[in-house]
Amino acid sequence: MKLISWNVNGLRACLTKGFADFFTQINADIFCIQETKMQPGQAEIVFPGYEVYWNSAVKKGYSGTLILTKSKPIAVTNGINLAHHDQEGRVITLEFADFFMVTVYTPNSQRELARLDYRLQWEDDFRAYLLALDKTKPVIVCGDLNVAHQEIDIKNPKSNRKNAGFTDEERGKMTALLASGFTDAFRYLYPDKTDAYTWWSYFMKARERNIGWRIDYFLVSNRLQTSILDAAIYPDILGSDHCPISLELKE
Repeated sequence: MKLISWNVNGLRACLTKGFADFFTQINADIFCIQETKMQPGQAEIVFPGYEVYWNSAVKKGYSGTLILTKSKPIAVTNGINLAHHDQEGRVITLEFADFFMVTVYTPNSQRELARLDYRLQWEDDFRAYLLALDKTKPVIVCGDLNVAHQEIDIKNPKSNRKNAGFTDEERGKMTALLASGFTDAFRYLYPDKTDAYTWWSYFMKARERNIGWRIDYFLVSNRLQTSILDAAIYPDILGSDHCPISLELKE
């Protein structure tokens, strides 16, 4: 089973920058998208052979998630069942027979950490949501988690330590999530791989120079570790400031 996650930073824009070519070529069983920045119907988009599930933000042109799946799920849930978190279209959960598929676009702490307190509350509530699912069946989580977990996951750790996405507080919440029963699939397979990033600033030719951050992840319930076949990053796929990532699992 092949799974893809991609923060497209605006789906309508990404559609003009090669999205369809990658989508067709990769032929994923489940394709998860973050930061759609649109409502369904704002563009003519057809995904033949896929069930399509949107969760758009109340605020137009902001945030939003989308899951495309070849197999029809048992149930679909938007949000994490907390109204104060569920206005920005950040989470979709699909229930299948053997697992839950969750895609997430984690809130950014913003410049000068203006939203850090909210972000930390989100982390606690989202972790509780995942653990409740995990009691029923294994969980696969993917998306833009907006944190570089370890120094190996960011090109310049020292100069970014107090910046959004690499604060001690955010990294600590990621550590807590993994400690609660989840595995970072990429690091499980490639614990020492350096220069593996999924996001680059548009400034200073950061992508050309590979001055990046790994902030997009596939996490799986620990009991799915033995099902992990591969986890990959596609830095050569353009169209967004993020690149796609993949996870392959045994059926």
